[in-house]
Amino acid sequence: MSDSTHEEAHTGPIKTPKQLFWASMAAFVLPVFIIIGLVYYVVSVNKTGPGASDAERDIARRLQKVGSVEVRDANRPLQSGEAVYQAQCAACHAAGVAGAPKFGDAGAWGPRLGQGYQALLTSALKGKGAMAPQGGGNFSDLEIGRAVVYMANAAGGKLAEPAAPASAAEPAATAAAPAPAPAAAPAAATAVAAAAPAAAAPAADANAGKALYDKTCVACHGTGVAGAPKFGDKAAWAPRLAAGFDEVLKIATTGKGAMPPKGGAAVSDAEFKAAVEYLVNSAK
Repeated sequence: MSDSTHEEAHTGPIKTPKQLFWASMAAFVLPVFIIIGLVYYVVSVNKTGPGASDAERDIARRLQKVGSVEVRDANRPLQSGEAVYQAQCAACHAAGVAGAPKFGDAGAWGPRLGQGYQALLTSALKGKGAMAPQGGGNFSDLEIGRAVVYMANAAGGKLAEPAAPASAAEPAATAAAPAPAPAAAPAAATAVAAAAPAAAAPAADANAGKALYDKTCVACHGTGVAGAPKFGDKAAWAPRLAAGFDEVLKIATTGKGAMPPKGGAAVSDAEFKAAVEYLVNSAK
């Protein structure tokens, strides 16, 4: 009896070929079906990702295009320099934070005014230091230029505000132009033709002088830096004007003190003379 008990103790649970078949099925085939079922369960339903609360929104965000298009009204009125400053520039320039020159601070703006309008506009459009590029933002380049002029002039500059493009005004001006008058007598027409260039010449010289002043001379004469007589300051100009205009023109042309010849401007003698006349006339 002890021999039979010892033999049964060493006998496994599988005793027949049928039991071996079902054990093989359970060991190999059943796991395959379990894996197939798990895969089907995973891919058949859109599962909400961890931390996501809106599956439709998440799907739309993943499918959206990389770029976007923003439609703006190209015909809206151009904003003034003050309006652009209040909307976009005052955040830093009002208090002078992050190294921005404070609004109205002539000492902070003086070196920058010496660079001229174009350099100031380039810095504003492309960005400088902590200031991000403003070009292509909420305002056009022209409006940013107006804001630059507004801030510069508040600190003692004399920059001319950039004007709106004339393309929109040209058709209206053409339509409003009166019809040609009947031909006048030859003698009268000759007199008018001769007088017109003479009357237009002073205006042209004045405009050219102002343009050169705004571009080059305002850097020093706008605020009176480096000993330059300030624009419109009669007391500062009086001793110089006492020597006569020709002497003033000679000194300005050859240079004096910190001022290089012609103020560093590469212009003709006629253009430079017009700028000197513009400066001198402002102090008379």
